[in-house]
Amino acid sequence: MTNAEVALLGIRHHGPGSARAVAAALAQWQPDAVLIEGPAEAEAVVHLAAEKDLVPPVALLAHAVDDPAKAAFWPYAEFSPEWVAIRHAVDHDLPVRFIDLPAGYGFAPFTDGDADGDGPGELPADPLALLAEAAGHDDPERWWEDVVEHRAPAADALAPFAAVAEAMGALRAEGLGESRRDQLREAHMRQQIRAARRAGHRRIAVVCGAFHVPGLATMPTVAHDRALLAALPKKVRVDITWIPWTHRRLSQATGYGAGVQSPGWYHHLFTTEGDPVPRWLTRAAELLRAADHPVSSAHVIEAVRLAETLAALRGRPLAGLTETLDAVRAVLCEGSDVALELVRERLVVGDALGEVPDAAPAVPLQRDLARLQRSLRLKPAAAPRELDLDLRKDTDAARSRLLHRLRLLGVEWGVPTSSSVNSTGTFRESWRLCWQPEFAVRIAEAAQWGTTVEEAAVNKAVGTARAAVELAELTGLVETCLLAGLSGALPAVMRVLADCAALDTDVAHLAGALPALVRALRYGDVRGTDHEALAGAAAGLAERVCVGLPPACVGLDAESAAAMRARIDEVHGAIALLDPETATGTAPGTAPSTATGADSATDADGLADRWAAALRSLARREPTGGPATGAPGLLRGRAVRLLLDDGRLDSEEAGRRLRLVLSVANAPADAAGWVEGFLTGGGALLLHDPRLLALLDEWLGGVSDEVFTDVLPLLRRTFAGLEAGVRTTIGGRVAAGPLGAAPAAPEAARELDRDRADSVVPVLALLLSVRPKIPRQAVGRNT
Repeated sequence: MTNAEVALLGIRHHGPGSARAVAAALAQWQPDAVLIEGPAEAEAVVHLAAEKDLVPPVALLAHAVDDPAKAAFWPYAEFSPEWVAIRHAVDHDLPVRFIDLPAGYGFAPFTDGDADGDGPGELPADPLALLAEAAGHDDPERWWEDVVEHRAPAADALAPFAAVAEAMGALRAEGLGESRRDQLREAHMRQQIRAARRAGHRRIAVVCGAFHVPGLATMPTVAHDRALLAALPKKVRVDITWIPWTHRRLSQATGYGAGVQSPGWYHHLFTTEGDPVPRWLTRAAELLRAADHPVSSAHVIEAVRLAETLAALRGRPLAGLTETLDAVRAVLCEGSDVALELVRERLVVGDALGEVPDAAPAVPLQRDLARLQRSLRLKPAAAPRELDLDLRKDTDAARSRLLHRLRLLGVEWGVPTSSSVNSTGTFRESWRLCWQPEFAVRIAEAAQWGTTVEEAAVNKAVGTARAAVELAELTGLVETCLLAGLSGALPAVMRVLADCAALDTDVAHLAGALPALVRALRYGDVRGTDHEALAGAAAGLAERVCVGLPPACVGLDAESAAAMRARIDEVHGAIALLDPETATGTAPGTAPSTATGADSATDADGLADRWAAALRSLARREPTGGPATGAPGLLRGRAVRLLLDDGRLDSEEAGRRLRLVLSVANAPADAAGWVEGFLTGGGALLLHDPRLLALLDEWLGGVSDEVFTDVLPLLRRTFAGLEAGVRTTIGGRVAAGPLGAAPAAPEAARELDRDRADSVVPVLALLLSVRPKIPRQAVGRNT
C-alpha cells in the first residue's frame, strides 16, 4: 500500500513468503529509508547486521539495567521479513530505524487496562487465524501456505501488500483483535513516520505486522497521538544487544507471540530455488540412512510422487508440509512414527544456532565466558551432546570447573549425567551439554556477582551460604565449591557451615548433610584441594549422628520412617568412605572382628565402630508400650541388615532376631516393616540362608485373613524391589513344598495318579470344545 512517500509492507513475522515479498517490494520501490517494527533502542546495534559474523537465527535482547531478569527477545531468522529488510538497508547503505515502542516501556507496569498482552509485541489474537476461519479453513498455517507461501511472484511487487492491507482493514473495522497497547504502539509508529518525513526522506518503506497497516495508513492529528502517548508509564532504562538464537526457540511462542511450528521447513522454503519438495525429501532420506533406516533413491522418487498426488487430491496448489510429512511416514519411514519424529526434530524444527560478532555489546561476564569457551574449545551448540572428562588432564579439569561454576550461577549449559553422579570414581565426569538462548539473560543477571566467571561464582557461593537456612544446603554448597575450584569461597562457606552445624540439633538434618560433605572429601586427591577443614567438619557431624540417631528414630510415622531409612543408608555409605579402615569393624593393624550376637560395641575407637554401636542400639529399640515407645520395624530391620552386611552380626544372630520379630507377640504391621527394612538392598540373602526364608514363609502362612490384607501391600512393595531372578527362585522354592525338606523327586520318577488325572479331563474338554476320550472305567467314576 502506498501513500505518495510511504509504502506500508504488512508482513507475517517469520514468514518466508512475506520475506520474499518484502525483498521484491524493496527492490521495486527503492526507498531512501527503511522503518521496521521493533524496539526503538535497537537502532544502536542495527549496524552490526553488516558484520559477516552476525549469522541468523539471532535475537535482539533487551533487559532492564537495574533488573536483568526483566528481559524480552525479538528473534529473527534468515526467512524473517524484518531481517530481509535490515539486510537490504545495510547492503544499500540506507538509514534504518526501529519504530515500535521502546522496550523500556514494556518493562514498566501499565495501568488502567493499557496492556492486554504480557510482553512487548504480543497480540491478543492471531489475525491470520481469523482470516483463515473466514475463508473456511480450520488450519491457519495451511491456509497461509496456500495463499502466500505457494503464490507465484506478482508483476507488481506492492500489489500483494495492498490485498493484505484490505483484509486487515476488514478485521479492524469489526474491532477484532485490537487492544489499548496496539493503539499506543501505532501512535508511536506514526510519530516515527512523521519524523522520517521531517528528516527529508521521500520514499519511506515501513515493514510492520500486517495487523498494524490499517492503523498506520490513516494519519490522525499529531495532538491525538501525543495525547495517547502521554498515558505511557515512566520508561525503564535498558541495555540491548544481539544474541544467538535457535530454530527450536523459534518454534515456541516467543517474541511476537507467533511461534513458528516448522522453522527448519521454512528455512528450506526460503533458501531453495525451484521445487523445494524433492530436495527436502532427499535430505530426509540422508538423515534416515544415517540413523540406519533402509532408504533408497527409489523411496525418494515415490515419496515425491505421493506428496504431489496428495496435494492434488486435497486441492492445494503445491505440496506443503502436511503432504510432505505424510509421504515421509508412508514411504521413507514405512509407517513408523518413531522414524518420523526424527525427521520432525531434525528437519522440520532443526537445531540451527546463530552467531554474534565480538563487537556486539555484552556485559564483562559474558565476554569472560566467551574467552573461556574459546580457550577450552567448548563451543556452544543447540544440539545436545555428551562430554566425558578426565580430571587428571589440565584442560578437562578446567572444563569441569567452568561447567560447575556456571551451574552455580544458574546457567545449566552442562548437566552431569547419571554415570557421573553415581560413580564412586573421582577422576572422571560425564556431562550433557546443550546451549539455550535464554542463558544470555541468566548471564546478565549473574553479572551482579562479578565481572569474571570465577569472581561471580565465588561471590554467589558466599551470598548463597549466608542466605542458607538448612545444613544440607551448606554441605551441598561446599561440595559445589570444591567441584568448581572456588578456594576463595570455601573459608566463608565453612564458617557459616560450622555455625549452622553447632546450632542444628535435628539428627535428620545432620544425617542429610553428612554425605555431601564426605563426597567433597573425595575430590581432594585429583583436584588438589586442601580438605583438612572438611575432614574435621565431617567427623564432627558423623559423631553427632552416631549419638543422636537411636533416640531420633523413636515414634516416627510411616512417612518419616521411610525418609529416615534413606538417611541411614546414605550415612552408612558416607561413614564407610570417611573411615574406610574401620568400615567393616577392623581397626588398623588388627584382625577382623568375629562378633556374633553380642550387642555391646567393640573396644575399637574407630568411627565405624561407633556407627555400628548406634545401629545396634537402634535395632534394640522395640515398641514395648505401643508404636510411640520404640523405633519402627522398618528402621530396626534396616539396622540389622546393615550390621549383617558389614560382618558385625552373623546369619545365626540375624535369624534369631527375625524369629523374635515374627513371633505372635509382635504386631504384624511392625513385623512386615521389619522385613521390608531387612530385605531392602537385595533379597539374595533369603536364597543363601534357607532358614530365613523358612521363618518368613512360616510367619506369612500363619497370619489371619484380616491381618494378611493389611500387610499385603507392604510385602508386595518389599518383594517388588527384589531382582526378577531372585523373586522367581524364591517363588520356586516356596512352591516346591515345605522349606528345608528334601528336594522333590523329578517328574519322571513320580508315580502317576490316574484317578486324579482322569477327573480333570471333562473340564478340559469343555474348555477346549472337544470330545474327550475317557477310558470306560473312568466314565463310571466321573458320572
